[in-house]
Amino acid sequence: MPARDNFHSVMRIGPVQIGTHRDRNGRTKYAAVCTADRCGWSADYSSQTAAQLAARTHRCRVR
Repeated sequence: MPARDNFHSVMRIGPVQIGTHRDRNGRTKYAAVCTADRCGWSADYSSQTAAQLAARTHRCRVR
């Protein structure tokens, strides 16, 4: 069965988008993804506060 990518409550902090989703075990997770070209940074967090902190402190290395 393919994984479903259902994100909701999407917010944007600078070039980083944070979306809420459920993992395979049904737990709520928060994905932070940089949308800048050629950056490729992304991470999953168990709290929205941690995802927001990561988004605020993220610095793209690609210029």
